[in-house]
Amino acid sequence: MIKELTNVVAINAKSITVTSQIKSTCSSCAQVDSCGSGQVAKALPQGKLTLTLPYDINKTDASGNKLQLGDCVVLALPEQDILSSAGQVYLLPLLGLISFSALGQWLLNQQFFSHELFAVGFGIGGAYLGYRIAKYQQQSGKQSAKLQPKIIEIIPAANNTSVLLSK
Repeated sequence: MIKELTNVVAINAKSITVTSQIKSTCSSCAQVDSCGSGQVAKALPQGKLTLTLPYDINKTDASGNKLQLGDCVVLALPEQDILSSAGQVYLLPLLGLISFSALGQWLLNQQFFSHELFAVGFGIGGAYLGYRIAKYQQQSGKQSAKLQPKIIEIIPAANNTSVLLSK
């Protein structure tokens, strides 16, 4: 599981809003002064990521605490779902490009196409078709539900400073 510590900044009837500091690894590298990415990381201010998640405000954690403003929560996503999603997004357009390009080249060799640009266009069309299939699969209810972060732990505001220092 991939975990992230976030702060609760808003609580609504059916959702909560959390923020997390965006972390850059460029500032900890020994080559930060001579690297272009390190210079960009120094120049740009560190941002915050804000998410609004569905949440039942009547729910309590294992110790009976209710979520309150200022609490920290640990969000988690299963690695397998992230890798599966990334594989679809990257591989389906690539497979579409390769397979439709091969088919276009074969059709060109069979003299079905009069010019090589038709075969190239066929390959580009295959890549676009792969992109559309990947986009449809990512937006389907089952896949998007798998990629919704889940709250696995609530750290009350009174305890979160010691937790933040230990991490």
